[in-house]
Amino acid sequence: MNVDKVLLDLEKKHPGEDEYLQAVREVLESIEEVYNENPQFESANIVERLIEPDRIFTFKIPWVDDEGNVHVNLGFRIQFNNAIGPYKGGLRFHPSVNLSILKFLGFEQIFKNSLTTLPMGGGKGGSDFNPKGKSDSEIMRFCQSFMLELWKYIGPETDIPAGDIGVGGREVGYLYGMYKKLASENTGVLTGKGINWGGSLIRPEATGFGNVYFAKEMLATIDETFKGKRVAISGFGNVAWGAALKVTEFGGKVVTLSGPDGYIYDPNGVSGDKINYMLELRASNEDIVKPYSYEFEGVEFHEGKHPWEVKVDIALPCATQNELNAEDAENLVKNGCICVSEGANMPCTPEAIEILQKNKILYGPGKAANAGGVATSGLEMSQNSLKLHWGIKEVDGRLHEIMINIHESCVKNGKGEDGYVDYVKGANIAGFLKVANAMLDHGVL
Repeated sequence: MNVDKVLLDLEKKHPGEDEYLQAVREVLESIEEVYNENPQFESANIVERLIEPDRIFTFKIPWVDDEGNVHVNLGFRIQFNNAIGPYKGGLRFHPSVNLSILKFLGFEQIFKNSLTTLPMGGGKGGSDFNPKGKSDSEIMRFCQSFMLELWKYIGPETDIPAGDIGVGGREVGYLYGMYKKLASENTGVLTGKGINWGGSLIRPEATGFGNVYFAKEMLATIDETFKGKRVAISGFGNVAWGAALKVTEFGGKVVTLSGPDGYIYDPNGVSGDKINYMLELRASNEDIVKPYSYEFEGVEFHEGKHPWEVKVDIALPCATQNELNAEDAENLVKNGCICVSEGANMPCTPEAIEILQKNKILYGPGKAANAGGVATSGLEMSQNSLKLHWGIKEVDGRLHEIMINIHESCVKNGKGEDGYVDYVKGANIAGFLKVANAMLDHGVL
């Protein structure tokens, strides 16, 4: 495999899809050596078959606002690869949604789901609809219109969507209600459901929990823990919330949160009622973090900035893609940061990753470090299939075990001769090998 040639051909087919091309490059560069050592992959053209989605559905979504005005948004579902199980991946409702972002997320999902060892393929979907500022009735009507098109392409053994940015428990409820009406059945076709109707405990917190569990395992490789460490977290949604809870439980101090408006620095630590206040902020529909600085004493607000300039031991980027750049990485290194673990999808730019790895910083890529969310979605699917409901200890225990196993797979495939673990390489190789071998077993499809 010649990575540059593959990417050049891909860019000719999909010009301007920067996020998607970035994600493909990262994976191909990591697996190039192991791919070329296995001629059966080359003869079956595994890479060329893997980097293109199985299918993409695009549809219009007309909906009516509370004043009776008709709006039209675009909807997407990308079914990327189902070699190891039904397509699985979230739905994102955000104005930034486009094919490039969804293809990058769907491609990442293939390997993330593979790493969990659960039988789930990769997919992604969503809409350029913005739920901010919309009433519950408007969101309900939009979700119902969205599902009116989507339901034909999904099913509990075919494609199981979940939530993502802009799609929480409320939206999943409206989507599921419409699916149930159209399909005339109650099945586990969506994850992130309410506890009263098939959902799993700790699902909202799971991505944040899993990220901290993964970081904990990385820290153990250098005989470190979270205890007494200062931690920077970006975002203030479910992932940041879960991460803040678990960091505090492990004895660390969370000193930052961020939003589109900037970041807050709380030298006293984000814990207790302050973590609960995060949820109130998130529910306010304002999508800004600045009010936190009014609510608690000693808090600084830094407008229009990311929190990576703060002196911390551990950084957990939990907001969005490419939020941590080369300058940010240099600041983290300069300030003595020892670990960066991604709670979001691809939050570090390639330049930032290069700097972190060059300086031997522990770096956990999203497809490994933030797999806790989809892992718990897989556990929700298992509970639905078994018609059982597990308690918090059982779900959390299974999640913790999955994250430990993912870390072990990364170390096995990414440890260099000098002992430093390239977690990007390890995660990509481990995820790729399982999918590629399954594709070989199934023949050319």
